[in-house]
Amino acid sequence: MRIAVTGASGFIGRNLVAHLTARGDEVVPIRRPFDATRLAAELRGAAAAVHLAGLVSAVRENEFVEANVDSTRIVAQAARDAGVRLVHLSSLAAAGPAAATTPRSEGDPPRPITAYGRSKLAGERTLHETPGLRWIALRPGVVYGPHDRALLPLFRMAARGFLPLVGRAGAAYTLIHVTDLMRAIVPAIETDLAGEPIFIGHPSPAGPLAIVDAIRAAVAPHARTIRVPMVATRLAAAAGEIAQRVTGRPAPINRSRYRELAAEGFVCRVDRMRERLGVVAGIGLHEGIARTADWYRGAGWLAEGSGPRAQG
Repeated sequence: MRIAVTGASGFIGRNLVAHLTARGDEVVPIRRPFDATRLAAELRGAAAAVHLAGLVSAVRENEFVEANVDSTRIVAQAARDAGVRLVHLSSLAAAGPAAATTPRSEGDPPRPITAYGRSKLAGERTLHETPGLRWIALRPGVVYGPHDRALLPLFRMAARGFLPLVGRAGAAYTLIHVTDLMRAIVPAIETDLAGEPIFIGHPSPAGPLAIVDAIRAAVAPHARTIRVPMVATRLAAAAGEIAQRVTGRPAPINRSRYRELAAEGFVCRVDRMRERLGVVAGIGLHEGIARTADWYRGAGWLAEGSGPRAQG
């Protein structure tokens, strides 16, 4: 198939391009800036378009709106005009937090708690507002794996002998290794389903301690875990807000990130993923983290000799 992809140079995009190319598909990278007329011409003849481009961190809310709402509207209009099916990558953040004991379902009223989450939900709504568009929205939880830079600092800290344990005790998160996300995107491209969101994740959520333990096992089994009190995290978030105003760049810890860390978790049901797409995530946390560590080492992002190699 001929498949157009926005955000092809990003973390998920690089994995998708490699995955589709290995299948024998022709991938057409669609680059910014987005213009509906030009895009429609580029999309014609494609079997589908996958919209991955977006912004995950910013200083001001209007930056999220421009990248995740306005751009999505343009891509949606272009896909409609070209008669191309659109697979839109949204986020569990659009739905909002939920504990492992009460995981979110797609039919629950969305309650995003961050500017990012609100922008991803608004991006989904532009799809509803585009008459004649054939679309499906995927809402993955925390995505990790090759090319991911978000979790890389934790791997590097482990290699130095310590791992910070940050966040609310008892919180849990739905994660998905990027390989399993690829397995969900392909049937989303091929299916006739349209007009609904689908949560994407591994059926077993994980808490902060489990994530830290998996990284330690993959990188430095003797690394020390250091619990960071929430009050210290809140102070760091306040400092991050000040730093953002000075530098104009997003801080690793800011008010938005603190809201996420203080939440009861971000956990969702994945029944619809299995029922609609026929996919169940098969890469568990320890295997996925070990694979990621191996890729980091091979890419030179993590020192060689840090931790055991993954098997298989």
